[in-house]
This record gives sequence, C-alpha cells and structure tokens, in this order.
Amino acid sequence: MPNIEVRPFRMERSFLLGAAPRLDSLFTIRYSFFIGYFRTMNDIRKIALPSIGYGFVDPKYLPEGADEYYLRNLQNRSGIAYRNLTAYEIEKLVRNNNTSDDWNKIQVSDAFNADLVRNCKFFGLVRIGKLESFALRHHNVTHPVGLYNSTIISCDFGDNVVVDNVKFLSNYIIGNEVLLLNIDELHTTQSAKFGNGILKEGEDESSRVWLEVCNENAGRKIIPFNGMLPGDAWIWAKHRADGELMQRLEDLTQLRYDARRGYYGKIGDRTVIKNTSIVKDVWVGTDAYIKGANKLKNITINSAPDAMSQIGEGCELVNGIVSYGCRVFYGVKAVRFVMASHSQLKYGARLINSYLGNNATISCCEVLNSLIFPAHEQHHNNSFLCAALVMGQSNMAAGATVGSNHNSRAADGEIVAGRGFWPGLCVSLKHNSKFASFTLIAKGDYTNELNIPIPFSLVSNDEGNNRLVIMPAYWFQYNMYALARNAHKYVDRDKRTRKRQHIEYDYLAPDSVNEIFTGIRLLERLTALHVRGGDAGGMSEQELEAEGHTLLTEGKTNLKAGIQAYGFENNTRPTILTKVPEAWRVFQDLIAYYCGTQLLQWMEENSFGSFAEMKESFPDESPRGQWHNAGGQLMPESALQELIEGIKSGVIGSWSEVHTFYEVSGARYPEQKRAHALTAYFEMIGMSRAAFAEGDFHTLLERTLRVKEWMVEGIFKARAKDYENPFRTMIYDSTKEMNEVVGRLEDNSFICHQREELAALRLRVSHILKEGALASA
Repeated sequence: MPNIEVRPFRMERSFLLGAAPRLDSLFTIRYSFFIGYFRTMNDIRKIALPSIGYGFVDPKYLPEGADEYYLRNLQNRSGIAYRNLTAYEIEKLVRNNNTSDDWNKIQVSDAFNADLVRNCKFFGLVRIGKLESFALRHHNVTHPVGLYNSTIISCDFGDNVVVDNVKFLSNYIIGNEVLLLNIDELHTTQSAKFGNGILKEGEDESSRVWLEVCNENAGRKIIPFNGMLPGDAWIWAKHRADGELMQRLEDLTQLRYDARRGYYGKIGDRTVIKNTSIVKDVWVGTDAYIKGANKLKNITINSAPDAMSQIGEGCELVNGIVSYGCRVFYGVKAVRFVMASHSQLKYGARLINSYLGNNATISCCEVLNSLIFPAHEQHHNNSFLCAALVMGQSNMAAGATVGSNHNSRAADGEIVAGRGFWPGLCVSLKHNSKFASFTLIAKGDYTNELNIPIPFSLVSNDEGNNRLVIMPAYWFQYNMYALARNAHKYVDRDKRTRKRQHIEYDYLAPDSVNEIFTGIRLLERLTALHVRGGDAGGMSEQELEAEGHTLLTEGKTNLKAGIQAYGFENNTRPTILTKVPEAWRVFQDLIAYYCGTQLLQWMEENSFGSFAEMKESFPDESPRGQWHNAGGQLMPESALQELIEGIKSGVIGSWSEVHTFYEVSGARYPEQKRAHALTAYFEMIGMSRAAFAEGDFHTLLERTLRVKEWMVEGIFKARAKDYENPFRTMIYDSTKEMNEVVGRLEDNSFICHQREELAALRLRVSHILKEGALASA
C-alpha cells in the first residue's frame, strides 16, 4: 500500500506556468517504486548540419570495406547512368532557389533539366533521372514533371517523376513517372522491415512483430511476411503441439529476408501518393494509389498493373502486409495484419492482429485476433468478430457478435467455423464454439457454448420453449437459391491474378461431404435413441446407427415433432433436431449427386469408349479419409502430412517451396476429389468398386439427374417466394412496377443459367442411357 501523508495545499506559480511543481504542499505520496515521472521527456538530439543525409547505417553494421550505400546500389535497378552536375546546372539550380550541402553529391542523368527543380533542399547523395518538359495527369490532377518545394535526403529518382511539397523525403528509391504530392513525412529507417516479422542485425526478440490470430492469449501467434498465403497462416496457427514445425516455420520466415541493415524504401513505377501525412518504412509496388492517408508505417503495399492496390482517406495502417489488388478506404484502422490479394477494408473498419483472406470484404465493423479464409463478407457497422477461425465463404450480418470472449476466467476462448458460416442478425455467440460447414444461425443470444457437427444446418434459439432447435439440410429444403448462387458468385468474384492456392467454392466437396456422413450417422443414431426413449440399452454406436438406418429407410416412425440431440450445447435444456427424415434423404441424394457429377466431368475430360474402359480408370480403392481446409484449399490428410514432414526434414526449405507444394497439390485435387466422390458413394450404398456394374452406373446417372431437377426447382421456388409473398408485393402498385424495380423472375440470369445446365445434363444422361456411348456424351 502507498504511504499517503496529507499536508496543507499551496499551488506553486511555476506549476501554473507549466514547470514541474514542488510537491512540498498539498500532500506527499511516497511510493517505494517511484520512477521519477516528471523527469520523462522526448528524446530530441542535436546533430551537426553537415551530418544530415549521411550515416544512414550504423558503422558497426557495415561489412568491411562497404559504405552506407552498398545495399542502396544493389536495390537501384533503374539502369540510369548518373553523372555529376555541370557548373551551368548548379548555377541554374541555385537561381531556382535550391540548396545542397554538397552539389557534388547530386547526380543526374543525361536528360536532366535543371529548370524543373525549384525550391528544394538537398542533403546527402541524391540521384535524379530524366526530367522532361511535360506534365503527368492522374484522375484530373495534372502537374508538371520535376522536383518542387521539397526537402530531399539521400534518395534515388527514376525518370520523369513529380515531387511537390514533400516536407521530408528521406532514403527512398523512387521509380519512373511517380507522383508524390503534399506529403508531410516519407522516409525509411536503417532497420526497416516493411511489415515482415523479422529481426535485423542487433535487434532483440522482443521487437519482433507477431500476429496473435485465433486466440487473444497469443497462443496461436504467427509471424507475418510478404507473400503469406491463407494456408501458411492456418498451418502455423493450427499445429501448435508440433514444436519442431513451429521452429522451422519461424526459421523459414527469418531466412526469407536479409537481416542486414540499410535497405531503402521503394516506390514502384507510376505510383501516386498525395495529400498524405506520414509514410514511414513502407515498400510500395507499381501502379499503387495512396491518397489522404493519415499514417502508413512498417508495411508492404503490393501492387501491379494487373492488380493495383489503393489506400484512401483517413486510413492508418501499421505493421502489416497489403497484398496485390487490395482496397483500403475511408478511415480504416489496421494494426498487425495481413490482407491477402484482392481483399478490401472500408468505411472505418478495424482489423487488428488478424489475417484477412483473398477476395474478402470488411466494412465499418471491428475484427480482432482472427484468421479469415477467402471470400468473407462483413459489411455492417455493429458487427464484431474476435478470436475466431472462419474458413471462408462466410457472411456476418448486422449486430452479429462473434466475440463475446470475456465470459470466462481468461481471454483464451476460440470460435471455429467451417466454410459458409453465416451468423444472422444480432447473433451473439459464446466461446468456445464450433460449427460445421454452411451453418446458418438465426437471430438470438446463444449464451452457452455450441458444437454443431451437422452441415447445412439452421440453428435457432427457441426462447419460448427454452430449447435449441436445429434443422439439418436447411439450405436444400428452403433456400437453395442462396446456396447455389453464392457458390457461383464466389467463383465469379475471384479476382486473383496469382493463384497459388486452389480455393474450393463448391458446397459439395470432400470437407462438406465428410461432414454429411457425420450428419447421417448422427441422425440415424439419434433416431434409434428417440424410438428407444433415450435408452441405448447397451447397444454400440454402430448398432444404433444400423437400427436408425432401418427406421429412416422404412419411414414408418412419426418424427414430425423432432428428436432430441445430445452434446450440441453446453446446457441442460433440450436440443431438438427437426425435419430429420427429410434431411437424411437429402444428405444421401447429395452424396449420389456429388459422385455422379464428378464422373460426368471425368467423362468430359477423357474419351472412354465403354463403361468397362471408364471403370478400368477408377483409382485404387481406399478409405474416404480425413480432409483439411488449409486456407481455402482442401487437402487430404496424407498431403498435409507430406507437407509438414517435408518442412520439418528440410526437404521443403523455403516458403516459396511451400507455395509450390500448394500448386502441385492443387493440380492433383480434381483427381483426388473424384476418388473421394467414388469412395463416398460406394460407402453409402455398401458396394465395392469391383461390383459396380454398368446398370449401377445408369442408376447413379438417373439419380443425379433427379437431384439436379429437384435442385433447379428449389432454386426457382426459393426466388419465386419474393414475387408471390403478399408482404413482399404490397409495396408495389402493379406487377409492372415490381418488375421494373427487382426484375422479372423469368429473366433472372442465375435461374436461366441453372436451367441451361439442367437441359444439358438431361441430354447427356439420355444419350448415355439410350446409346451407351460414353465418348460422344
């Protein structure tokens, strides 16, 4: 406890004037741990004017015989032949109100025009490329080529740049036709890392930048680096029990970059930076556009002609990586982050300690300590995501709070959500919770932990009856339009120009089909328990599943009121599964459809002369196996283990080689998916591949066609509700008005596309069944 002694009050005049008070009055607080608060001050140092522009690298970090420019000279690949100024050029520069500490340190190209340099202060070695008498225009902002009204310290310039009113420009290499206008600070420090979580010579481990993803307690932290893919982040965050792997990943990251001090910042060709306050230790690619940013510090901004990145007004980005084709606009705050290619942050969004996957968009809201896979959508001002692994193709509605993490003894909870995660309006979830693929959560406060292992489910909080209600296979029964359209939309919106990972967007894939099998067995087991009054009577899980399978196949048991489930919620209140027979049948149809479509695609890629020839090409029979979503790319367990063992053994010795493994694995994926589909179908119907006859193949094709017809009908009916529901149509005075506003149902491009696919499938199946000709089909 502090020792507090009270004395009469007397205010010192010096205190009123802003000086430190003498605390010999008012009272005295004696702390044994007093640290001299009033002696703290800014570290402002006086240095000699001639030293400005020199000594960028501490001499103790320079190799023997090297000067401070040795890395700068390696970095400058412009090919410009620089020369010293002529006496006439120096005279003209002085007449134009320019100054330099040493005119011999100003080097220029042969096409240098001294008339285009005015009111500038130069310090240190400055190299200037071609300056020609024309102007550059970008978005109606036009400015003559040249250097104007700026303080420039030890920089290299490419050809025909525009620099005006840059108050402090230091230690940068600037490309051709770059525009730098109205910037307060643009400079690089000797130990710049440009957002990469590496250490430079002489730095302590405590200065390393980490991303504390998935968990607020930093137990899953990863090191960010330029080029980090979603799969990299997932492997690192997930496999924490493998200490050898963790060390190897850290080593790969450190070895990816040079630890030497003295690298300059770079600004690529045709990049525009204007009306920006602070740019410090930032590496910028070509064709980037930065306007009105408040602060950019320790980041890399990747940009290219085919994937231009933009950063807009009021943004503050610190310690991060912005990948190709990203957009960051309007008051965004991001700290310790990675944005994968073609992702977007807009309208005041906050992204902290998080990885945002490709083609994802976050607007207005707050995201903390999360690892988000590609195609995530979160647009609303009052949604919150914290301490979560969200596996892509997800959408968070307004008011969703997936981050109620301070409800335990420590901030160490997590949310794990499979592909297609969709928490609805005002959903509040408690850590820890886990959700299978394509889970839709209805509005409500879920005050207990949830474990939803059945995919494509609608989860509802029935407060009136104090129970949790789950409808498996909801999407296929009631909103087929949204499910199918989203899968189509994600493919269409994948703007990646550098596709290192094969991202799966189809809702029927090895991960979701494996979960369907889990769902089928759960439904069978719980049906048998329901009929038995909740008493297993000593039966094993397999015996219960067999009994449930018989009950659901016969369809004689009345399950309209639903059946009770166990282990879905950390609460004693009941959990009810509804539409169980319907979901069970839908799941079986989906497995057949999954296999049928894969075989038809296989037939398109090959010219099989007969069924026997096609069957001969079937892969060897093997178990269905476990699959993993590695950052949006699906991998079988065997491939993932091959990757991990390769990293640990040193066979895979760099992140570039890890990414090459992703590409090779992605090339194998269609064949692996096809083999998985065959295995899944044979497992469901209880048949070996050897016994699979041509008649069985025809039966599969007929079932595939029936399921497609049912799907297309469901897609149409789901959308038609919006045209038939009186509460939807009541705001229109006529059908014509409604059609003008929302478009005619029969003109819906997605529905038309699905009908075209169905017609093509009918033709193909009919041809195979009637003619028996596989090649022409």
